Amino acid sequence: MEIINKTIDDGKAFDWGRTSVDYAKYRDIYPEIFYEKIKNRNLCVRGQKVLDLGTGTGVLPRNMYHFGVEWYGIDISDNQIMQAKNISDKMGMKIHYQTIAAENVDFSDDTFDVITACQCFWYFDDEKVMPILSRILKSNGRLLLLYMAWLPFEDEIAGASENLVLKYNPKWTGAGETKHPIYVSDCVQEVFEIAYHEEYNVEIPFTRETWNGRMKACRGVGASLSQEEIEKWEIEHQMLLQSIAPDKFNIKHYVAMLELKQKNK
Repeated sequence: MEIINKTIDDGKAFDWGRTSVDYAKYRDIYPEIFYEKIKNRNLCVRGQKVLDLGTGTGVLPRNMYHFGVEWYGIDISDNQIMQAKNISDKMGMKIHYQTIAAENVDFSDDTFDVITACQCFWYFDDEKVMPILSRILKSNGRLLLLYMAWLPFEDEIAGASENLVLKYNPKWTGAGETKHPIYVSDCVQEVFEIAYHEEYNVEIPFTRETWNGRMKACRGVGASLSQEEIEKWEIEHQMLLQSIAPDKFNIKHYVAMLELKQKNK
């Protein structure tokens, strides 16, 4: 499913389905503390029914499945959902997946205890999505937004890799990340208010192969460049890593979480 949004990459088209194989292999990298902090907020725990928006290859539902959650995952990409189903089925996990845009979900009123959106909330049309989320979320339910990003100005390897993405995709707006809270639009704030937020630093272990795969599976490379451009980028990136990175290394990241509750429901 090709997506074009003028506020993202200056309108350059991208399709997460083109990255699905690499996404499944290289983007399941959140550390244990990421999931523990969610659980410690009494979110995505036993007895709850949770909807994961933009689930991708099902990373969040799979990694929190053992907490006893009834998980539903939706994504706009058929390829992403196919990967999610295949991986979850092989692991014996009963997770309900559906290919559908967040703007088109049609669950019954007051269905979910928690709705999660990890690495994806800015892709949605807030004006269309917020009334839907408010309707299908229980009155005491929570909307949980999650984000993790490398820190290019604090980590030499991350910064060099990011610069190479910009060489091939100069209008990529995923570059230049710094640690900050998750911001939401006025449209979201009309319906929800902040219950909790936290930002914290983590270091994620990689090898040259897995870091190359992680970068290749980002929007600025695998989801938007032509196959010829991807191949050229990958050759250059592998040469770059040979010159600056040891066999194993950590990349500095930060994580942000924003827990929202409904105002008037």
